[in-house]
Amino acid sequence: MPKVHVIKKSLTPQMSCLTNESYKHLDFLPEKLRAKLLPFQKDGIAFALRRDGRCMVADEMGLGKTIQAIAIAYFYKEEWPLLIVVPSSLRYPWAEEIEKWIPELGPEGVNVIQNKTDVGRISTGKVTVLGYGLLTTDAETLIDALNTQKFEVVIVDESHYMKSRNAARSKILLPIIQKAKRAILLTGTPALGRPEELFMQIEALFPQKFGTWTEYAKRYCNAHIRFFGRRPQWDCRGASNLNELHQLLSDIMIRRLKTDVLTQLPPKVRQHIPFDLPSAAAKELNASFEEWEKLMRAPNSGATETVMGLITRMFKQTAIAKAGAVKDYIKMMLQNDSLKFLVFAHHLSMLQACTEAVIENKARYIRIDGSVPSSERIHLVNQFQKDPDTRVAILSIQAAGQGLTFTAATHVVFAELYWDPGHIKQAEDRAHRIGQCSSVNIHYLVANGTLDTLMWGMLNRKTQVTGSTLNGRKEKLQVEEGDKEKWDFLQFAEAWTPNESFEELKNEVLFTHFEKEKQHDIRSFFLLKPKKRQLVTSCDESGIFQEKNTVVPADPGERATRHIIDYESNVEPEAKRLKSVTTSNHCSAPEEKPSWPRQTTALAQAASPPFPGKGWQCGFCTYINNSVLPYCEMCENPPGRADSSTQDKNENKKGDPGKDTSKNVWTSSDREKQVLAPSDPNPLAESKEAISEIKREDALTPQPGNEQLKSSDNLPVYETLMFCASRNTDRIHLYTKDGNQMNCNFIPLDIKLDLWEDLPATFQLKQNRSLILRFVREWSSLTAMKQKMIRKSRQLFCSPLLALEEIIKQQTKQNSTKRYITKEDVAVASLDKVKKDGGHVRLITKESGPQELPTQ
Repeated sequence: MPKVHVIKKSLTPQMSCLTNESYKHLDFLPEKLRAKLLPFQKDGIAFALRRDGRCMVADEMGLGKTIQAIAIAYFYKEEWPLLIVVPSSLRYPWAEEIEKWIPELGPEGVNVIQNKTDVGRISTGKVTVLGYGLLTTDAETLIDALNTQKFEVVIVDESHYMKSRNAARSKILLPIIQKAKRAILLTGTPALGRPEELFMQIEALFPQKFGTWTEYAKRYCNAHIRFFGRRPQWDCRGASNLNELHQLLSDIMIRRLKTDVLTQLPPKVRQHIPFDLPSAAAKELNASFEEWEKLMRAPNSGATETVMGLITRMFKQTAIAKAGAVKDYIKMMLQNDSLKFLVFAHHLSMLQACTEAVIENKARYIRIDGSVPSSERIHLVNQFQKDPDTRVAILSIQAAGQGLTFTAATHVVFAELYWDPGHIKQAEDRAHRIGQCSSVNIHYLVANGTLDTLMWGMLNRKTQVTGSTLNGRKEKLQVEEGDKEKWDFLQFAEAWTPNESFEELKNEVLFTHFEKEKQHDIRSFFLLKPKKRQLVTSCDESGIFQEKNTVVPADPGERATRHIIDYESNVEPEAKRLKSVTTSNHCSAPEEKPSWPRQTTALAQAASPPFPGKGWQCGFCTYINNSVLPYCEMCENPPGRADSSTQDKNENKKGDPGKDTSKNVWTSSDREKQVLAPSDPNPLAESKEAISEIKREDALTPQPGNEQLKSSDNLPVYETLMFCASRNTDRIHLYTKDGNQMNCNFIPLDIKLDLWEDLPATFQLKQNRSLILRFVREWSSLTAMKQKMIRKSRQLFCSPLLALEEIIKQQTKQNSTKRYITKEDVAVASLDKVKKDGGHVRLITKESGPQELPTQ
């Protein structure tokens, strides 16, 4: 069947060969957004602006149509409100992109429609994000609200969803787009196979431009009458006069292929695609989460096997719960007939769901899992590489994630995540390797509210940890030269080699509910591992460990890892010497029973440095950590740190004046981190006193270099900052102490990974940066449920702990003598809620039917 081809004439010099002077009218964009645009993306923006904001951007998948649409819509921000219609699975990625590139909108500027009755904030939101799945005939309330709002600027992502003239969503969207003053349609496949699929998109942008449907079908679809039995019917599945159609499309559509702009593309593009699961699909998983949380909070430390079994069960339940969404996503990608892609999964249930999606679309595929013999795998690989009709490879992460080449694929979809980034990066590089001529787009499908969310955070954290865990050498995943905003995983993957000790550690993984990293079996605390050298130390009368003159073989890879510094080191240079991991070795003899008090034992354990090749014991939680880690995996405290009160007592009573005690000196940040550590059973009890003490100590503690930065750069210094958490994304928006918006935001995980690109230059000052670091430590100490409570509150706060305490106080039930709630109470509460959200009230009576009343 003929397809719509790309006409090179459409990119004439007056349209696409723009000079630097033509880019001057892009100065209206925020600086960060303008700097991110590639030259061909600027061409696309200029193309849309010359057509008054009504056009179709039909670039091939992966060329950045989203950021172009955001820039175009920003030019017409005075005409907002803005409506963004996207596939349901892409609602939150769009909200993330909007908040990232237009931070001035704030946390309340983007409204994501959750269901067919969620219309309260449509009238007040500047940007509304709507999923196609809600546009049905029974969504009368939602349709009325959309028509009443009169959106002047509309973005329709994946506009080929409107290809059917008889679909309900096409009929609902058509008048909304036509009434809008500006409309940007985005699609990588404007016509999946036939010109008839273009008509609704063209009609939405320019009504009657190509005539009526009958005229269009006869002219460009080779419409003719065919008999189905005795019944005649028009057949519009053909194609005719394509050259003329291409010329007409060049006036309203711009399309670039990867082969045309490949030199302007990054080599690997990762995309995080979060989506919500239906309540029915996640019911069983939610029950397991509740059981998990209760088990993790129980004081019984001998429940390791139970927790491991529960984690395995939740991992399987997550795969089953998101299988339906993954099938839909694969079917959407199969709509592009020229696309070849890989799908990675772990569980057999997910592999089977992916297989069903391909079979239902009648596409050729290969599948490699553990049941396929090794001798047969190479034949399947050759089939995928050489056969143009074999479009999908369904692969097991473990069975096909290493040693195979799939450079014929341009997209990689991770239907499931895995526990360590090594397997993930190896799977990525099956397509991104020597012989690949196109940019590789990698899609991670992450289901919100499941184990995926926790695993995604774990994988992002582990990519920052040195490569010593896997190959015994210190390696970073950052790009060594050029842009520091992205990670270059290709160089690390090429240098990666399996570590013999990794298989031993893999069986000891314990993933906690609080998003901690790899944890070891609790039994390793009591049992000595075989063939491990135990270093025996003794102690003097004061109870402080003394060093033994023991010679330990030096390992180059191990020595390189002893200079890892915690991310707090950029705030306090003095603490860098205290947190550095030394090469001396201390441990308590297992056969000796200590005679000093219990608190002194904890101090001695905290002061003992890591064991080379084995691990070091935390002074707070007594947890044994891997020797390459700069902080405790359980409570996030660095080695050599103990409780301040215990330390002071021991220094006053048993300390030796002649000894150097500099390694036990505490800074204000140290005390703050102890107070805000996640291991604190009740962090709210003393939060006010702790935070006030931290502020007093910060004021008294000199910050070297701050004065020089202020005098040289004239950057403002903030004593206090206010924060507001976004309801739709992980971003935190910044405000001054007076409540004025600073038009910037950040993701706490980025700060933990030392990525500060989202914040302005003023946060290069150590005093300003310390405020952000303090917030991140407090925020990370809260569980996901408590963070969600703060996000829902929509309030400005200085400290997450104090904000949570205030929310809990407000939620405390008031004493009442009523034994039940009357209808009048419910009515009054409902009216208050409607007035607060700016919605409408419908009075329903049997006689007159529904009547809309004002809320005034």
